[in-house]
Amino acid sequence: MKNIVITGSTRGIGFGLAEAFLARDCRVIINGRSQKSVDQAYKQLAASYRSDLLFGFAAAVSDPAQVEALWQFAAQKLGTVDIWINNAGLGHDTEPFWDIPAGEVKAVIETNILGLTYGSQVAMRGMLQQGQGQIYNMEGFGSGGHIRHGMSLYGTSKAAVRYLTKAMVEEAKGSDILVGSLSPGMVMTDLILDRFKDDPAALEKNKRIFNIIADSVDNVSAWLVRRILANEKHGARFNYMPRAKMAGRFVTAPFSKRDLFADKA
Repeated sequence: MKNIVITGSTRGIGFGLAEAFLARDCRVIINGRSQKSVDQAYKQLAASYRSDLLFGFAAAVSDPAQVEALWQFAAQKLGTVDIWINNAGLGHDTEPFWDIPAGEVKAVIETNILGLTYGSQVAMRGMLQQGQGQIYNMEGFGSGGHIRHGMSLYGTSKAAVRYLTKAMVEEAKGSDILVGSLSPGMVMTDLILDRFKDDPAALEKNKRIFNIIADSVDNVSAWLVRRILANEKHGARFNYMPRAKMAGRFVTAPFSKRDLFADKA
């Protein structure tokens, strides 16, 4: 039985990871910025999984004191933390970065870069003290250096994730702490769908491509969790959608019946 902490796990891929770990009888602490979001996610998960394996803690990852409190809560409830996943992230509307309000810029950078940095620091210090553990950072669009109009700010934040993770892998060599990264590819979560909330026509236009290159939260989460639990390699990077797999999706697209929007009508 592994003890897991996942930041930003009240919805989206973080929630999916929590479900997949619980399905494998791991003990999981879910986290969100507000107590309301944590309570709602806890209630939903407890309806399907053992409540004695599930805990919730509200903390904003952009506040280092709150991240430290999350670790202390986990240590109290679980004894040790085997796996810490820095998943919390914010997106933004697809628009030129110079049109993004300053407050939104601040929120994205504080969550996606500072939040991951604080989480990594707290987890590393705690795991060094307990003598073992694994830390995984969630990548996203921009981690590989790709550029897309309207995604400059988010992409910048995720490019920083790739760099910081590589640096952490180097600095943690010789310790008993494994550091790695998770690359989920395009997952149909609110982070993507919210970009089209004011432009349903654009969503309709993009559905075909989404059905080719994207996947469901359940599929991606289960795939990642299997590999995390089996991992014994420092510096591992679990990439759900490598280039060969992506190419195969396009080849088989004319014959595929995939519809990721069937349950979202």
